[in-house]
Amino acid sequence: MSGDLERRYRRVLRLLPGWYREQWEQDMVAAFLDSWLTGDPAADEYITKAARPSWAEVASVVGLAIRLYLGGAATPRRYFAWGQAARNAVLTMMLVHAVLGLDVFVRLTWTHRLFGWLPAAPATIRAIPPGGIWGTAEYAVDCAWIMAFVVLILRYYRIAQVITVLAIVPGLVELLQAQLTGKPVALLETWTFWVLLDLVPVLAMAAFHQDAPPTARRPWLLALPATYLLVYVPLLALQATGHWAWVPDFPGLCCILVSLACLAHTPTAWSRRGASSGVWSLTLALLGAVAGALQIVSKPNYLLHPHLNTVSLAELVVLLAAVALVAPDAVRAQAATPAPPPDPHTMTD
Repeated sequence: MSGDLERRYRRVLRLLPGWYREQWEQDMVAAFLDSWLTGDPAADEYITKAARPSWAEVASVVGLAIRLYLGGAATPRRYFAWGQAARNAVLTMMLVHAVLGLDVFVRLTWTHRLFGWLPAAPATIRAIPPGGIWGTAEYAVDCAWIMAFVVLILRYYRIAQVITVLAIVPGLVELLQAQLTGKPVALLETWTFWVLLDLVPVLAMAAFHQDAPPTARRPWLLALPATYLLVYVPLLALQATGHWAWVPDFPGLCCILVSLACLAHTPTAWSRRGASSGVWSLTLALLGAVAGALQIVSKPNYLLHPHLNTVSLAELVVLLAAVALVAPDAVRAQAATPAPPPDPHTMTD
């Protein structure tokens, strides 16, 4: 009698990983059907023909599927590795946003002489973004990214998600306005960059859920000032001294940093030192994909500049070679012996 409704529920449950369905599909289908059937043969026959899974039930299954594919410690190693890699990649991209925001405020402080003991900023250093309503909005966005990064590390996941959703809205509005008015936009304000740098990290924050292992706070909190001092202070010094030719563009900088990280991680990856090595190899592969996509998208900007075109192509080739060094370890990270699957009731609480 429950054939039609049962098939509809089983179709929705296909969203779940196979290992989980093998253990819990029958119980979940039975629970769903029990919530519908009344015991009256005539009513039950009508229900099984006309009823469908509710949107709330579908949403709960989708949420469970996301938590399982981007798994916690109780999931098979393959899903746990992808979940950890996604979380590391999101934290890294949030770190990039936070460092960019910190750079904006450092420039603002320097150019406006907010600290009297600082020397006057040279003409080559300017406060970004410019003034006006969009400039004010961008300052607010930069502050929001720094806050979201810190809040995420402190494990207030929902608050971090809300902040990041609000942070990407001004960029979307500016892109829509440019689309409607024909206003030219900078490279970092194109649709592709907005999707890769803003929307993707926000969506991938779904990897931070109650079953995910806690994030190590101290290393990530220290990474913000350390990254700024090691990366952006030298770049700021090059700009201050007028050596702009040595300053890579943002996609090129991403390629260089991911390549260096891959090279630094290669000895650990080749020595196969535990599961964490494979997770970081997988993380670097994900970051390499994002950096490579940014570099490819930016290529048309250099077609009229042969030297810059050659440099960007070299950066892309180096990135591909560096990622290839850690790729075997990333593949090994997904080889798995399934862990005992958790009870579905604990997963959906």
